[in-house]
Amino acid sequence: MQSVLNEVKENSASKTLEGLENKEGKYLTFGLGGEEYGLEILKVKEIIGIMNITFVPHTPMYVKGVINLRGKVIPVIDLRLKFGMDSLEYNERTCIVVVDIADKSGNKVMIGIVVDSVSEVLNIKAEEIEDTPTFGVRLNTDYILGMAKVKGGIKILLDIDEVLGAEEVAAWDRAA
Repeated sequence: MQSVLNEVKENSASKTLEGLENKEGKYLTFGLGGEEYGLEILKVKEIIGIMNITFVPHTPMYVKGVINLRGKVIPVIDLRLKFGMDSLEYNERTCIVVVDIADKSGNKVMIGIVVDSVSEVLNIKAEEIEDTPTFGVRLNTDYILGMAKVKGGIKILLDIDEVLGAEEVAAWDRAA
């Protein structure tokens, strides 16, 4: 019985380590509401300063509108509002991070996310990443890849595809 229990623990630990190894890599870190977050650098297309955003009616409150980025109209969301934080007046540190997200069929959708500030690109190792803590049965944390313990603090690593929901974004894109 004890050997079976040990084997289950070893398998579970190796699966957890395998899952964390898949999460290791380079992340763009940014500030939002006093916390630090990270996005997989491969999802990031570019970082631009805040610019004129055209309002689109009948969209959720966190959808700020659309921008014209070199001839391409892309939707922009305010990540603070998406996360239920208070709105903040944009300043010189406010940025739009342009990302590619994938819908269920694998098609890429370009979107801009407004963040308070961009920090740096970090190379985060698997051993620095912990699984997302369980906050309760009813709280969905699928949008969190893990918690990175780096530079004496914690960076919340986001799965931007889950945060934004590509199907929903594609619908805004069609509306724009």
